[in-house]
Order: sequence, then C-alpha cells, then structure tokens
Amino acid sequence: MTAAGSPGTSPSAPSSEDLAREFEELRAVLVGAAYRVLGSTSDSEDVVQEAWLRWSGVDREQVRDPRAFLLTTTTRLALNRLRQLRSRREDYVGPWLPEPIAAASATGSATDGAEAVELADSVSMAMLVVLETLSPLERATFVLHDVFDVPFAEIAGSLGRTDAAVRQLAHRARSHVQARRPRQPVDRARHRAVTERFLAAAAEGDVEGVLSLLAPEVVLVTDGGGLKKAALRPIVGAEKVVRWLFGVLAHPDVDDLTARVAEVNGELAVLSFAGDTLDTVTFLTVEVQGITALHAVRNPDKLAALSGLRAQSMSERRTGTRPSS
Repeated sequence: MTAAGSPGTSPSAPSSEDLAREFEELRAVLVGAAYRVLGSTSDSEDVVQEAWLRWSGVDREQVRDPRAFLLTTTTRLALNRLRQLRSRREDYVGPWLPEPIAAASATGSATDGAEAVELADSVSMAMLVVLETLSPLERATFVLHDVFDVPFAEIAGSLGRTDAAVRQLAHRARSHVQARRPRQPVDRARHRAVTERFLAAAAEGDVEGVLSLLAPEVVLVTDGGGLKKAALRPIVGAEKVVRWLFGVLAHPDVDDLTARVAEVNGELAVLSFAGDTLDTVTFLTVEVQGITALHAVRNPDKLAALSGLRAQSMSERRTGTRPSS
C-alpha cells in the first residue's frame, strides 16, 4: 500500500498539505496531552514534533480516527520521554513541581463552557501533583481516557496491553486520583476571594491575616531546583508555613517584590516579581477548611514561558519586605 502523501498515491489519499492541516488543528490538544504526562512545555513540544514525524509518514488509509491515533501516539512518545527523564528527576534538588503554563495553553483545546472548565481543572497544579503519584502507564491511561475520552480499545493497541489490562489501569488510576485530590474544594468564586485575601494579607505583612486563611495541617511545597531558595522537603503546619513564607519575603534576593493574581494552569495563582523578573508562582488549594496546600514554583528555568505576564495591565500590590509581627 502506498504511503499517504507520497508520489503516486490514489486520488482519495490525503496530500501532505491535508496531513499538515489535520495535525495543526490538533496540535494544541496534543501538547496538552503530553504536558499532563510530562509536566514540561519544552519536553511536550519536542514530543509533539516527534508525533508529527510519525504522522507525516503514516498510511492514512489505516487510520480510522486521526484524533485518537495522534493522542495515543503522542502519549506513548511522552511515556518514552518520561523514562528518559527519570534519572534527571531523581537527581533534582528538592521537590519537583510541574512547569506552570499560561491560561491560554491550559486546556489544550479551543472548546468553550463546561468542557473547557473540565479540561482546565485537569491541569491545575493540585491535579498535576496527583498525576505525579501514578505509575507512567496509569498516568497515560488516565489522561487518554478520563481527560480526552479516547476509547479503551485504542489505548490498548497503542500501549501494547489487552483491553482488560487497560481498563484495570484506568480503574487504579481513577481510584488513586480520587483518594489524593482535594476532598472538599470550594467553587471558583470562593477560590478567587481567598487567593486575593491571601495576597492582600501577604502584601501588608499581616502574619495573623495569612495564618487565619490556612488550614491547620496546610502543606507547602516549594520548587527552586537548586537555583533559588526553597525548602528541600514539604513544610507541614500553618505556623511553620507562615514562618517560611515571610522568611522568603524578607530575604534580600526578593527585596523589591511585587505580586498580583493571574490565571495560570487554568486557575488563579499568585505571581511574585522581583523587579521585572518573575520570581515565584504560588498555587493555592482551597477547601472549605481553608488553604490546605500551597505549591510554589521558583526554579527560573520553569518560569521563563510566563515572563510576559509582567507586562499585562492588571492591578499590583507591593508586598512588604518585613512582617508586621
């Protein structure tokens, strides 16, 4: 059978231009799928480029569903990349957190309404951290089936597993996600209100104000990658978290700090700038009992893609460099 797009193809075979157009229409979805597996935009873009090379040489007549084919191909390639990155992750200094992405990239889709909200929720920092606890195959199956609704049969063929095995992977992944995700999350309006109150209290150096927003067993995870000041392990407990937060705010390397709220990874986060340089992106997990987790990304290598957010016209508050008490 002649490969699609090659000289001498039958009139019904798609041209190379058709293949390129089909691929470009799905590129954002593919990057979104790879990102959910890898947590890195640069690695995701590399994987999607490799998927294009596979797609450009595919026998198109053998592809029943281009979207499912490209999603499973991209995710399988992302798994291969994840295995290559394993040693780098093991040598990482301190906790490893996924790289934040701009709001426009969060869904990997142009859909609107409830579907867009659901897709955005699947790249929230809290969800990405939960996905990191899954095995690679569980993560791939969860992303393909639960996020992008790829049929089990397509996933099984791509991963070289039986349909029954893939269903079991999906069941385990779903159970783990349900057990580890926030149990009593608030709605988006309350999340915004708490995030803005947190920023205001931090800006005023109001230790008690910040403390009042935190759940007693709040967990703070900071990712500096050995390049910026960060805790080498999670910090647990409201008072310890407050001491660490204000200790960093008072540190000379962030003396000229400004902060504001912006949408990152499909949710509101606190962006802190040292001068014109993005210094930290902090995600708040808000439940009915208060802020139960904070994930702060400080590694500058992970923040480069968000540097343009500094220029957007949004209100800013200058943060105090010393706590008021």
